[in-house]
Amino acid sequence: MNGHSDVFGSAAVLATTEYTRRHHRHETGENQCCSALVWSLVRRFDEPQKYKPFVSRCVVQGNLEIGSLREVDVKSGLPATTSTERLELLDDDEHILSIRIIGGDHRLKNYSSIISLHPEIIDGRPGTLVIESFVVDVPEGNTKDETCYFVEALIKCNLKSLADVSEGLAVQDRTEPIDL
Repeated sequence: MNGHSDVFGSAAVLATTEYTRRHHRHETGENQCCSALVWSLVRRFDEPQKYKPFVSRCVVQGNLEIGSLREVDVKSGLPATTSTERLELLDDDEHILSIRIIGGDHRLKNYSSIISLHPEIIDGRPGTLVIESFVVDVPEGNTKDETCYFVEALIKCNLKSLADVSEGLAVQDRTEPIDL
């Protein structure tokens, strides 16, 4: 970790948030759908275990709002057992969720991520493009490549699981209502 990681990380998150807010707007037409099914899973800051396979339990402190904290228990197989995370952004209009890890027994220090959902036509069918970006300090003893590889592998696993769960719900025609 160098002396610039905190400043760069914060600047990158703010720039990414502004870019996403400015360029990821959708107006749905009469014969279009949007990413509501997938969003109904992703937006559940209080229930990440619905699609994140390495989360066994989650407890949110207080109301579900910006600044809310969640305590996540991690399943065995990862080099951690707990993570404390703060909700940074939850935008139901633009389908953007941002979290920051603020504690836990892991090495993901100053981790922040933004996930956004976008309606797309995929293989000729309506679908959802999910974009997730992150910034994290490189732990002492690891390289930047090792750290990015580890985090990207977790994200890919989560996104694969999200796709599987979403497709399963779509087949069953089960969606959860979103209370705004």
